[in-house]
Amino acid sequence: MGQDNSLISDDVPAETLNERTLAAVADYIKSGKVSRVVVMTGAGISTAAGIPDFRSPGTGLYANLARLNLPYAEAVFDISYFRERPEPFYVLAKELYPGHFHPTISHSFIALLAEKGLLLHLFTQNIDCLERRAGVPGDKITEAHGSFATQHCIDCAAAFPGDLIREHVQRSEVPKCIQCGGLVKPDIVFFGEPLPLAFQESVHYPSMADLVLILGTSLAVQPFASLPALVSEKVPRVLFNMERVGGLGSRPDDVLELGDCDSGVRRLADHLGWRDELEAMWRKVVGDEEAERQLATSITRASIRHDDLDQLVDRIDKELGFNDKYVDDGLYSEEEQLVP
Repeated sequence: MGQDNSLISDDVPAETLNERTLAAVADYIKSGKVSRVVVMTGAGISTAAGIPDFRSPGTGLYANLARLNLPYAEAVFDISYFRERPEPFYVLAKELYPGHFHPTISHSFIALLAEKGLLLHLFTQNIDCLERRAGVPGDKITEAHGSFATQHCIDCAAAFPGDLIREHVQRSEVPKCIQCGGLVKPDIVFFGEPLPLAFQESVHYPSMADLVLILGTSLAVQPFASLPALVSEKVPRVLFNMERVGGLGSRPDDVLELGDCDSGVRRLADHLGWRDELEAMWRKVVGDEEAERQLATSITRASIRHDDLDQLVDRIDKELGFNDKYVDDGLYSEEEQLVP
């Protein structure tokens, strides 16, 4: 599925795989030649859990935040805007904070790779910590955009207690540093901030991989977007995504599985003969009720997510009382808008 979108002619044969299909990827894994799988994930891997992706037109988080009188939709995650007005972030953080959501079967598939000794490393753009909840070992994860796991003052860099920030987030209140009174922010990477040192220390992993799986990312934000290009030429790269992104589909062993991530992962598990094991592993983590909820909403997920986002944006608007002064006060010009 999805190979019609490949940039490679059908006349050009695959080099490492037998053909550019999921069945061939499964055969490659079962051949014993694969032991260093690198996985790269974005927000699309978590949409089945009920977490909105950021960039989908119409249904993404940014498209819905555009209804508010923010200087630009991404401002809620911009460090300069946060310094001036942190309240929008903390209203949103209440909805996104870990604990509200459960892993998807795609998260469990990565954990299964780790359990089978095949996972070399996972790069994720997500801040939801669902990979950890699914059972992926922390030492195999690089959270490229940080996470809610820790938090610090943006002025003096003092750590802030996790139990206290949870209380503030649940009340949609802005926490202040115990030591200096400055603003406290979870250690997620905002626009205008550098990526964590851990990212720079992990960029060698793609060149070591013998298989790369890329799930649910627009590959729109650098430097994460450059990771697939670091993969050696003859190493298969498999994209599970709603559309072709980046330079994927330009190499003889690129496989495009276009559609929602969970469906594609289930098809790969079927070819591998892992489906029953995967489903059982996933249900053990999330429970049967949550598993059935995710399965039942798979068809209507887009409309449900849009309704949920409408309600979220309305709550932000009601709680914060946005008005034009935050757009017109001269703090943020059109030229300063970050478009990652």
